[in-house]
Amino acid sequence: MTKQPPLEDTFADVITKSMRGMVLSDACVAERANCSAREVQTLRCGEWNASIATQIAPILHLNAKALVSLADGSAVPHEAAPAGVRAFSTPFEDMLVNSYLVWDPTSLKAFAFDTGADCTPMLDCIAAENLKLEAVLLTHTHGDHIFELDRLCSKTGAPAFVNEREPLDGAESFAAGRVWLEGGLRIESRLTWGHSKGGTSFVIQGLEKPVAVVGDALFAASMGGGMVSYADALSTNREQLFTLPKETVICPGHGPLTTIGWERLHNAFFATDSH
Repeated sequence: MTKQPPLEDTFADVITKSMRGMVLSDACVAERANCSAREVQTLRCGEWNASIATQIAPILHLNAKALVSLADGSAVPHEAAPAGVRAFSTPFEDMLVNSYLVWDPTSLKAFAFDTGADCTPMLDCIAAENLKLEAVLLTHTHGDHIFELDRLCSKTGAPAFVNEREPLDGAESFAAGRVWLEGGLRIESRLTWGHSKGGTSFVIQGLEKPVAVVGDALFAASMGGGMVSYADALSTNREQLFTLPKETVICPGHGPLTTIGWERLHNAFFATDSH
């Protein structure tokens, strides 16, 4: 992928995800923030109002400065993939979904992370770089992330692995904490659930920078919706991802690459200071 995809979420998405996760209505937020339900609804529908957003941010446990920077377009990461990492962004219905290849530069043995909606670019990269795919590691089993799993495994002969909390035909289950070693690579699986029951992030050591492939646990300036448990989506991100070094490159399931350091400043769900 030569061009980074756009941010997955807008300020309205962030506000909506927080309200949905906290089970708060427009009227409830408005009462606590001393504004009108109509003003809250207008924000959720994408019409920016910095004053109202700043009023409701504390109610939603969002960082107001980070929310403003997302709305005004100043919060956009520009992180490049390290050597040995290739990102692919393919269209699935009305969105783009990401998948990744990571390989050891000496042995040329590689791992795929999810499949995206079309694994053709990934197969082309494997051929062009003369890689040997060792395994397909799944972040979770939502359809956009596993759409081409049968084809990718058939074409490469690689086995697939999935967290035991989301068993899937054609994939071997594993418990969080499992580690894969290949050449100079160390890939550790971490449970980052909440968006899905078995959501898993893979922390990779051995490249020029540490890398974490996180699926829908975390996006640049946002995160996946806490469809199973909003509270656990927040807490597992804090415990498993935001404890990583700030230079760790985050490879999300949607949107552009980012880093833990950038997210600490610009992600309204997790930022403590946006300067």
